Amino acid sequence: MEIGISTFLETTPDVTTGKIMSQAERLRNAVEEIVLADQVGLDVYGIGEHHRPDYAGSAPVVVLAAAASMTKHIRLTSAVTVLSSDDPVRVYQAFATLDGISNGRAEIMAGRGSFIESFPLFGYSLDDYNELFDEKLELLLAVRESEKVSWRGGHRPAIDNLGVYPRAVQNPLPVWIATGGNPESAVRAGMLGLPVAFAIIGGMPERFAPLVDLYKSAAAKAGHDPAKLSIATHSHGFVGDSNEATAEMFYAPTQAQMNVLGRERGWGQPYDRAAYDAARSLRGALYVGDPEYVAEKILLLRKNLGITRFFMHLGAGTMPHREVLRAIELLGTRVAPIVRKEIARG
Repeated sequence: MEIGISTFLETTPDVTTGKIMSQAERLRNAVEEIVLADQVGLDVYGIGEHHRPDYAGSAPVVVLAAAASMTKHIRLTSAVTVLSSDDPVRVYQAFATLDGISNGRAEIMAGRGSFIESFPLFGYSLDDYNELFDEKLELLLAVRESEKVSWRGGHRPAIDNLGVYPRAVQNPLPVWIATGGNPESAVRAGMLGLPVAFAIIGGMPERFAPLVDLYKSAAAKAGHDPAKLSIATHSHGFVGDSNEATAEMFYAPTQAQMNVLGRERGWGQPYDRAAYDAARSLRGALYVGDPEYVAEKILLLRKNLGITRFFMHLGAGTMPHREVLRAIELLGTRVAPIVRKEIARG
């Protein structure tokens, strides 16, 4: 069971002071977070790609590479790479470079993206949203499979027996499929025999069990052993020294950012304390509290979904950097040991 952190490198306003952290400071803070996560024994750190003013993570691989030479064990991944609006050859080259710098600790988490800003930015039409992802995933896997590539598609110039370099240290370089709950994505990942990551940011995580079953069934039908495939989840959370104090500290930034996203996406109902407290309950999708409570929730999640990796997304909105570092420390030194001990006991 792997436990790690994901982030979008939030640069949202501090709800107390109104101050907005510069994107440069947030990037430097992220490197410090990765180094600490490695030191306290966490397994993975992921950065999501976005192209908007409230997130600094438009180039996750650069931030991960900055931390690679200062870390020893932690795996370094995108969370996610918006593959539909990127070039798969360049994606492979960037992460193979990260893999070399880190000596085999890089991963790609590929997704279609829950935000759409990258499509007009890089000249792609949303009318091709699904077709772009299918085609580019095919090319990424072809590049991963072979040094010399011949490929033809509808949205990118053809490649005729050309080499792609550098090659990754890992063979194959891990490629995950990320999904917010789309059944087709779960089936696709299973058919391809790729690990899958489910973003669970609302409702009850146990409701994702049918998607896990779809994934495993598709894998088995395609000739892959479901027992050998990895399943991750990604959920918002925060760890502090006490349940109530952590809940109070995390509420206002979460409410502010969830309501921003709610207005953008037409969710209708504002995010309030009742919704927050429901999500913090044992069966909810918000992993906020002291180490013992967060560990209990992660173990329940593993029981219900059979996950092999858990990403805690540290903050829907901006949290003070010192508190983020404390949460990382507690996740690595307190939460992870509890989870691993219970799993080892069977």
